[in-house]
Amino acid sequence: MPASPAQQGIWLTERLGLAREAFHMPVRISFDRIDAEALARAVDAVTRRHRTLSARLVERDGQVVLEPADREARLELVDASADAIGGLEKRLAEETARPFDLETGPLARFTLYHGPGGAAELLVAAHHAVFDGNSKDILVADLATAYGEALSGATPTLPGPPAPALIPAPAAPDLVRRAADRYGPRWAAATEPVLPGAPRATTAAGPGEAVGHRLDAAGRAALDAAARETGVTVFEFVLAALHALLRRYGGEAVPVSVPLSTRTPEQAGELGPFVNELPVHAPTGLPAEAPFADHARAVRAELRGGYPFRTVPFGTAVGGLTPRIGLAPVSLGYRRRTDREPRFAGTDARTDWAVYNRTARNTLHLQAVETTDGIDFSLQYDPSVLAPETAQRITGHYTTLLAAAVADPDTAVDALPLLDAAEHHLVTEAWNDTARAYPADRTALDLVRAQAAATPEAVAVTAGGTHLTYRRLIARADDLAQALTAAGIRPGDLVGLHLDRTADLPAALLAVHAAGAAYLPLDPGYPAERLAFVLADSGAALLLTDGEPAPEVAAAAPAVLRLADARGGGEAVRTEPGNVAYVLYTSGSTGRPKGVAVGHRALVNLLTSFADRLGSGAGDVWLGLTSLSFDISGLELWLPLVTGGRLVVAAGGLAVDGAGLRALVAGEGVTHVQATPSGWRVLLAGGPVPGGVTALVGGEALPLPLARELRAAVGRLFNVYGPTETTVWSTCAEVAAEPESVGIGRPIANTRAYVLDGRRRPVPVGVAGELYLGGDGVAEGYLGRPELTAERFVTDPFGGPGDRLYRTGDLATWTAGGELAFLGRIDDQVKIRGHRIELGEIEAALLEHPAVAEAATAVHEENPGEPFLAGYLVPAPGTAAPAPAELREHLLRTLPGYMIPQRFLTLERLPLTPNGKLDRRALPVPPRETPAATDPGQAPGDALDEVTATVLRIWSEVLDLPDLGPDEDLFDLGGHSLTIIQISARIRAALGVELAFDVFFDVPTPAGIAAAVREHL
Repeated sequence: MPASPAQQGIWLTERLGLAREAFHMPVRISFDRIDAEALARAVDAVTRRHRTLSARLVERDGQVVLEPADREARLELVDASADAIGGLEKRLAEETARPFDLETGPLARFTLYHGPGGAAELLVAAHHAVFDGNSKDILVADLATAYGEALSGATPTLPGPPAPALIPAPAAPDLVRRAADRYGPRWAAATEPVLPGAPRATTAAGPGEAVGHRLDAAGRAALDAAARETGVTVFEFVLAALHALLRRYGGEAVPVSVPLSTRTPEQAGELGPFVNELPVHAPTGLPAEAPFADHARAVRAELRGGYPFRTVPFGTAVGGLTPRIGLAPVSLGYRRRTDREPRFAGTDARTDWAVYNRTARNTLHLQAVETTDGIDFSLQYDPSVLAPETAQRITGHYTTLLAAAVADPDTAVDALPLLDAAEHHLVTEAWNDTARAYPADRTALDLVRAQAAATPEAVAVTAGGTHLTYRRLIARADDLAQALTAAGIRPGDLVGLHLDRTADLPAALLAVHAAGAAYLPLDPGYPAERLAFVLADSGAALLLTDGEPAPEVAAAAPAVLRLADARGGGEAVRTEPGNVAYVLYTSGSTGRPKGVAVGHRALVNLLTSFADRLGSGAGDVWLGLTSLSFDISGLELWLPLVTGGRLVVAAGGLAVDGAGLRALVAGEGVTHVQATPSGWRVLLAGGPVPGGVTALVGGEALPLPLARELRAAVGRLFNVYGPTETTVWSTCAEVAAEPESVGIGRPIANTRAYVLDGRRRPVPVGVAGELYLGGDGVAEGYLGRPELTAERFVTDPFGGPGDRLYRTGDLATWTAGGELAFLGRIDDQVKIRGHRIELGEIEAALLEHPAVAEAATAVHEENPGEPFLAGYLVPAPGTAAPAPAELREHLLRTLPGYMIPQRFLTLERLPLTPNGKLDRRALPVPPRETPAATDPGQAPGDALDEVTATVLRIWSEVLDLPDLGPDEDLFDLGGHSLTIIQISARIRAALGVELAFDVFFDVPTPAGIAAAVREHL
């Protein structure tokens, strides 16, 4: 008889090779003793009654049908008396996984394993094409009845074979239309789940694992009471908790698919796939503070709103659905087993109704089985997407959230806890155990003086042709300090430094501190208008310069002291460790730069931490490359001087001269180089990096391809991260040889890192949140901006050192190994057509293309309300820029369609800020792509070739649509699995070509299918 729509879908999915063992449905019955002959007769009675168990599923002239197999499903006997327990379990697992052949059948297997002492295990494995969850109950009950009769010597008698009521009538067109109206917009707006440590969802079945959890009788009773109080069923409460978990992970419109029974009263005792999987979409419109009870009732309304359409195959209601085992990446199965277990006469029997087939049908499937004494939960997952420890954590998050919702359904969804005590301790304490002793009672100046006293004649600074020993450096600094005090500088003042990159630059830093003041970097290469604003806004008492500043800059300074005019005469002062060391201005989101005040203790903590981390000492030579106005310069200028090393100051302009920079590094024997990724590209372009260099990369995200190139070129590579507000670098990761990923590592000494949600609570491991930083590196705040300071520098809810945290505005996540992964700026997270997108993820995927050296993305909006993604690339040297079509094909291997840029633009170089970071706002709007030229071999007015005309005719006949064009999409026209089967069969009959079914999803147009046919002619 004709297959049902469910069976047609199962058959097609099997033909596409997506199923593995996902459609295998096992039941295991353990017997204390068994009469094998009586059981064999009982199996025969059951298979006589349920003929589909001995059927096969085949395609005949475009129609999938059930017909008798060449052999009956019978009981097979296996001697397992010599097997150890592990051996028997292995046999059972192998039998569960043994493939079914739908073309030959039968579609069920009964295998009895004889154990020692008369015990036995019966494994019944049936294919989903003729079986569902309720079929298990029917089959075991029938088997128990027939076995009892056979054991008594009678011939087992069961009700006659079912009438052909297996096939439901097709859904009425009006019902299909209303289902499409309901599900179409919801499905279009659906987003993929955000799961801990799972970058992508799966659509094909693979080897699966499961994590179990049991809710005992007391927990079950509490859940019953909470569900009644809320006005929902237990199933709806459990489903609402799963939706709440997905929301808390960051999913905004994630559907959860659930199997709904389609059995009619006439089919109550029959076997078959009487089930239809439909999505239950997340409730929308509820405020963040809405109680869980309201959320659960909204989930109930959404679920029950789909009940009228439970008989409508989802593929007929929503077009363009690609083949998959699970309808959605996350699904929930719920069964009630509260009836008395079937009794097998003469023996004690225990039935395992939830034998796992060891296959992941999607990314995450939660199976719940309700029994008389509790609920058994099984979280089934794909281990290629989720690590076992991650699945364990997800189980813990779900049970923690569910327990809290049961305890108080009026708790807001966003306030329900997720972390248990162990995970909370891990992310707040264990991974933040960074306390280390350091000289908090001294300043960086004190440390440099100590080095000068220990090695006075060692060279401290090299700049151009000038070499300063530690003795001369300190003497020069003290002379300048006296000149500053003579000019009126007092402890606590701020001194602007407007200096070229000479040996006087590090001396001036020391001099300002020796005068008890703090320094304000003013790079002469920056726009004069910006420098004038910074001077005026900061309230600097004096401008120290070695040249003639622009008139507006000089006018903004209360006083100007030129190095050539600097004379001593002032008195030495003690620089207090509790004072401000420097003020550095950073870009503001409102366009107004803001000054960050950093204290001496914070600077000393940074320097001593990195001295330990890098093993930096007297033999090291550091390149001073970065502008003083970029905070990362603090490390490369100060660290060599406090550790007895040598600082090589690169001349202005050398930062963009790769060949000149490489020559300097090689000529001076530089051992340590710090730069942004853009700076490292400049250096690499100048030739091979001298061997053995220790490289530090920071300032912006380090792409994996660049990390691999750098790691192969240098001795050691460190990826460092930190905002200006937490003193240069706050975390550090040493990059391994041949890295597979690049993280930002762990907090440095006396620094704490937290990944928090909107309520400033820790998020689970692997879940994105805002990165907060605390500890001794936290800056004093924003100069003269108390409101902004209060907004960004907040109280530490975990009581860490300093009791203050800085909100970075960056997205990050903890990895399972206790390291931080940087995910981009929160500001760079955009939404396109309801999907939340990280621009950095697209850029990382673009950089995996071998012809792309640099990449960027941006969102533009030419028409109001119609934003689009744009991609930018700089080709790799010696390669041509890839075509947009090639780039899209490359990205689609790892990214979903909504993350693919609509336009691409090739640039000679990416626009950068003065600090060497990507200037995303300066990226131009790419023009629209010119449509591809038509095939020159066929003019627009030419008649269609014979193959295309034949394919078009077949499509028109099957779809009952006249006047189809060669470029119309099958799924836009209402095509689905049965349509594909029928079109394929007619193409085979008319043209003699057997097409693989996946071709219809790759090129779903008549022209595309015709081209595929021509390849086989």
